[in-house]
Amino acid sequence: MRDVLRRRGLPSASLNFLLENRERERELHRKRDTLIRERKAEGAKLALLKAQKSNSAEVDSVQGALTALKPTITHVANCLSELSEQIHAHAESLPNWLDPTVPQDPIEPATVSVINGTSEESIIAAMPKNKADHKTIAETFGLVDFTTASRISGSSWYYLVGDAALLEQALVQYALRKAREAGYIMVSPPSIVRKEITHACGFKPRDHNGEKQVYEIEGESLVLTGTAEIPLGALHSSSILSWEQLPIKYVGVSRSYRAEAGANGKDTTGLYRVHEFTKVELFHFTTPDKSGDELEELRDFQTSIIKDLGLKARFLNMPTTDLGSPAVKKYDCEAWMPGRGSWGELTSCSNCTDYQSRRLGIRYKSKEGNFYVHTLNGTAMAVPRVLVALIEQNYDPGTDTIVIPEVLRPYMDGKSAIFRQSN
Repeated sequence: MRDVLRRRGLPSASLNFLLENRERERELHRKRDTLIRERKAEGAKLALLKAQKSNSAEVDSVQGALTALKPTITHVANCLSELSEQIHAHAESLPNWLDPTVPQDPIEPATVSVINGTSEESIIAAMPKNKADHKTIAETFGLVDFTTASRISGSSWYYLVGDAALLEQALVQYALRKAREAGYIMVSPPSIVRKEITHACGFKPRDHNGEKQVYEIEGESLVLTGTAEIPLGALHSSSILSWEQLPIKYVGVSRSYRAEAGANGKDTTGLYRVHEFTKVELFHFTTPDKSGDELEELRDFQTSIIKDLGLKARFLNMPTTDLGSPAVKKYDCEAWMPGRGSWGELTSCSNCTDYQSRRLGIRYKSKEGNFYVHTLNGTAMAVPRVLVALIEQNYDPGTDTIVIPEVLRPYMDGKSAIFRQSN
């Protein structure tokens, strides 16, 4: 675990605390148990003396010993309880292990594949040179309204208007259809969950930089979910599934809320980093022997979507410092976004093994016994960022149109392109 923390760029204070205090916890356990046994023995002796009508001096002596034991036991029990809570908190804060195929470099990802291109360089070279960003294009086409949204809700909020709103629904319906065809069960999950559920799934109120990650509801132990992964992961919490049921694959669509959008002034304009968006999420419950293969299946499914949309993109095996605590391995899909002049994330998929299931109490029963399930999650469609890629890659300055991918046209009233709205 020390090597895992080092590779993830995390402090080892919690691990050190556990190593330094685990034996102390055992000793307090032994001391408490010894005192309790002593109290029971003294209690039995007192009962026997009273039954034998022994003299008051003997009874008083035993009674005094019992009285003296009570505060000692209470003190030891309190010390044990406090230390056990601290140990649990430090143990819970430790991240998952790492898959051996995660890149050794803690910063640089490894390219796994290139989609709709022969290489990363060829993709960049083939992109439009006008560098028109999606915000400028979308506003001139009358597809978004950031100004009104800023006045109504604040920064990093937006209105999708006309064909942009229709395109959002087209992306959602297309992704859901693809998922159903692949055997996923549809779920409409809640967007508000209890704090302990969010915490169990590995989402903290603040990240390691102290930036706020989730919206908390004032006066209640509830938060708005940043992804449907959280309520989908909790769908079988405190349950024992049968081996025959697995794998179980769900697809859920929901609104997602991110309090950290635009943190530190990064990506504060446009649709790339916003506070609220529609997301189609994939979630797997499976057995430990299959989770590695199912991560590859998730990546293949995401690849098929990006190919269908015609987006030029790449898949990356992410480095250790980019992995959240639950994930042993994660793939990101990034599209080249000419307006940003850089790659931008579209999807991700992660294998969390038993990190979440242990915290949520999800096991499966087999002939060999009961074991914790493995969980995986992946993005089928994060609408705003796909809109960014579609607008910037598919804008044709020659015809002044945004070409609609063919697979989306049935959901777009048969339109093949989006035109600038006349005033």
